[in-house]
Amino acid sequence: MSITWLAATTNSRFPPVEQATEHGLLAAGGDLSAQRLLDAYRHGIFPWFNKNDPILWWCPDPRMVLFTDAVKVSKSLNKTLRKQVFTVTFDQAFEKVMNACSAPRANQPTDPDNRTWIHEEIISAYNELHRLGYAHSVECWQQNKLVGGLYGVAIGKAFFGESMFSFVTDSSKVALVALCQQLQRWGVPLIDCQIYSDHLASMGAVEIPRDLFVQQLQQLCDQPDLPSRWQLDADLPVSL
Repeated sequence: MSITWLAATTNSRFPPVEQATEHGLLAAGGDLSAQRLLDAYRHGIFPWFNKNDPILWWCPDPRMVLFTDAVKVSKSLNKTLRKQVFTVTFDQAFEKVMNACSAPRANQPTDPDNRTWIHEEIISAYNELHRLGYAHSVECWQQNKLVGGLYGVAIGKAFFGESMFSFVTDSSKVALVALCQQLQRWGVPLIDCQIYSDHLASMGAVEIPRDLFVQQLQQLCDQPDLPSRWQLDADLPVSL
């Protein structure tokens, strides 16, 4: 199946997601403008490409999602939550979280500068989404040091997770639990996790058919947006 090449103008349209390859690759080219990115997410599409390569757009089938009321908390993680060894915040260090997520790790493509696919072009584009109130970060702190977290994009009542990092055991898990609990209170039923990983599966994420995922997005993304700047409720995260 041939890949659709998008013009570098914001009015060029994505093809139907059913035209994606078996690996989920849907289109190439285009740009990373806020308008383009928001249109992509509304249709279940996300960018993933190496620095200096063409922009690649993906919509895999099946889709990994985490329902916010079904996050799994192990006994050891529950113990960490009860001890309150971390402080969790929202939207306090967005670019720092992105930079931490860009650190090389196993099983991720890296560019010649030894960064992951989260390179300068991606960081700039998502910083703009953050400025506009669509991209958000969750930070996990220990002794005033950023030790874990994640970031993603919120449209309506859907959250699209992009990447997470952990410098201290359980820090990213605590960030994810806090996010799930807060999103559940805000009426956000799911987090898009994009593709399967053992780590996310251990936290309760499951794979669902792409057509079901896209169908749910049509309803969720049309609902009113959440606040442009997020704040974690004082009693979260709580042990389960």
